[in-house]
Amino acid sequence: MIRTLAVENYRSLRQLYLPLARLTVVTGANGSGKSSLYRSLRLLSDAARNGAVAALAREGGLPSTVWAGPEGGSRFKAKSNRPVQGTTRTSPVALRLGFAGDDLGFAMDLGLPTPPAGAFAFDPVIKREWVWAGPVPRPAALLADRHNNVVRVRGDTGRWEVATQDLRTFDSMLTELADPRAAPELLAVREQMRSWRFYDHLRTDAQAPARASHIGTRTMVLGSDGGDLAAALQTIREVGDDEALQAAVDQAFPGSAIEIDVLGGHFELCMRQHGLLRPLRSAELSDGTVRYLLWIAALLTPRPPELLVLNEPETSLHQELLRPLAGLIVDAALRCQVVVVSHSSVLIEAIRDRIAERGSDAAIVELIKEAGQTRVLGQRVLEEPFWSWPSR
Repeated sequence: MIRTLAVENYRSLRQLYLPLARLTVVTGANGSGKSSLYRSLRLLSDAARNGAVAALAREGGLPSTVWAGPEGGSRFKAKSNRPVQGTTRTSPVALRLGFAGDDLGFAMDLGLPTPPAGAFAFDPVIKREWVWAGPVPRPAALLADRHNNVVRVRGDTGRWEVATQDLRTFDSMLTELADPRAAPELLAVREQMRSWRFYDHLRTDAQAPARASHIGTRTMVLGSDGGDLAAALQTIREVGDDEALQAAVDQAFPGSAIEIDVLGGHFELCMRQHGLLRPLRSAELSDGTVRYLLWIAALLTPRPPELLVLNEPETSLHQELLRPLAGLIVDAALRCQVVVVSHSSVLIEAIRDRIAERGSDAAIVELIKEAGQTRVLGQRVLEEPFWSWPSR
C-alpha cells in the first residue's frame, strides 16, 4: 500500500507531502489543486510506461507545468497581508514526483536539458531516479540510483554495481532496466505502478461507447472509455460478486435489474424497471443511470488493482445516487487502495457515514490554496510525512 505521495513544483503543488490511507478522499474548493494532485498520480503511473516526459510535453512542457511562484514558496508580508513578489530564479528548474509504500518507494526529478538541446529544448529530461526499500526514502535504503545517464543497482552482495552509463535522459530506468534477475526491485516497482487504475469523466452522451453494442469477451477490468460496460457487468455476474452487483442496482433503482442482450457475440446493456413491459436499452437510459452502472463495473471489478483513483465520480449523478455510490467506494477499499477526488459535500458526507459503519482505514483531506500554493488544511510542517529528495 502507498503510504505517502510527494510532489514538488508541479503547478500549484509547490511542496506537498500527503499521507495516504486505505481510502483517501481529497476535496477542496475549485482551483485548490485537486486536479493537479490527480494528474501528479497519473504522471507517476506514466513513468512506469516511459510516458511521463511525453505527458508533460503535452501539457506544454516544464515552462507551463512547473510551479510559477517564488522559488522559496509564496508568503505574505506581515502588515499588508499582500503576497511577496517572485524573484529571479537562482536554482535549476526541478519538478519532482514520488511515492513511498510499505515495501518499496520511487522518486524522480525532472528538469530542463543542458544546452544545446536541438529542437526539443523544452522537453523535460530525467535528472535523478531512486528506488528504495521501506516506507521512508533514505540513502541507506537505496536499491537503485539513477544520475543522468548512469544507473547503479545494489547487487546480491550489497555492493553498488553500474547497470548502464548510457541511459537516455528521456527514458526511465523503470522501463529500460527492469530485469527480474539483474534488477528485480525495479521490475517490482514498475509492475506495481502499472497496475494503478484511473477513471476520469467517463462519457455518457448519446454517442458514448458505453451505450453502443460491442463484441463481448470476458472483461475483468472496465476499459477507460467504458465501451466494454456490458461485457464487464456480465463478467461480474458470472465470475465476480453477482450478489453485490444486484444489491448496488436495487439500492439505486429499487425494483430494477440489469440484463445483457447477447446477439451474434455482440453485447448490449439493458435495464428492466418496475412497471415497464419491456427492458430499456442502453440508448434509452439516462446519463446518470449509465454513469452509475459504469461505476458499479469499475468498483466491483473481479481483478482489483494495486491502486484505484477516481476523479469526481459524482459528475452527472443525482444526489439520491451518491449514497449508494459511497457504499461501493468504501466497500472497494476493502479489496484495494482507493483515492477519490471530489468536490461533492453530499458524497463526502455519505462516505464519512459509511466509514463510521465499517470502521475503515480512511482519511478525508481538504486542500486549500494560499498565495497560489496548494496546502493540506490543518497540516503543520511537523505533521507532514518524512520525505527526502535525491540531490542532483
